Amino acid sequence: MKIGFIGAGNMARAIIAGLLKAKAVAPADIIVHGGHAANYQPYAERIGATAAASNAAVVEQADWVVLAVAPPVGKPVLREVHEALAKHPRPLLSLLTGVDLKTLAAWADQPLPLVRVMPNLNVALNAGMTAYAANAAAQPVLPAVVALLNTLGESMALPEADFSTFVALAGSSPAFVYMFIDALSRAGVKYGLTKQVATKIAAQAVMGSGLMAAQSTESPMDLADQVASPGGTTVAGMLAMAAAGFMPAVVAGVDATIAKDRE
Repeated sequence: MKIGFIGAGNMARAIIAGLLKAKAVAPADIIVHGGHAANYQPYAERIGATAAASNAAVVEQADWVVLAVAPPVGKPVLREVHEALAKHPRPLLSLLTGVDLKTLAAWADQPLPLVRVMPNLNVALNAGMTAYAANAAAQPVLPAVVALLNTLGESMALPEADFSTFVALAGSSPAFVYMFIDALSRAGVKYGLTKQVATKIAAQAVMGSGLMAAQSTESPMDLADQVASPGGTTVAGMLAMAAAGFMPAVVAGVDATIAKDRE
């Protein structure tokens, strides 16, 4: 199975890293082309992938094609490879934020198996969360696509109407979590820890808490209540964070992310 990437930015590289880490594909079976040869060619050489000479060459050489460019570039890129796709119809996996399957089909202007895929950067560590939706033509290959996505972490089928919410809760939220870890770390520095030690403590606590929340049948707040003893230190901290607007700040961040994605 040869997988081609049109675009070699952060998300494409995260997916490639996860695929290689899971040994889901061999480096030589990854084909990449990007907008700047000075960026994607050394990258391909470093990981042992194939650097294609053009976007059309990616289509010609790959079994599946991942469209990993910025949304405004999606339409012109599909026009550019229209002839190659007509000669070599390939399943097309789109990472384009805000571009639904109907729009993607119109841009492709030919019947193709289309899968809209929305991962987050944690796929690089095989700990990602990915949503997907597919058109009717993609149903025969969808089980294989899902199996590949599951090597990168967890995946779920999701109605396209919910993709903007998914972007906020999974795609953008790692940045929010990093901000939270950094805030915890800086608080640790305030009380005498080094930044390195404080960050390690905070990151491990967040990682373990995430696993607990994902695996538990109880709600996150029920789990929080188990940590907070009556009259104790944790409930004092929780009340202080609530008073400072912790939950409204998180919801506001989600609201802004969804609004921007819909825009």
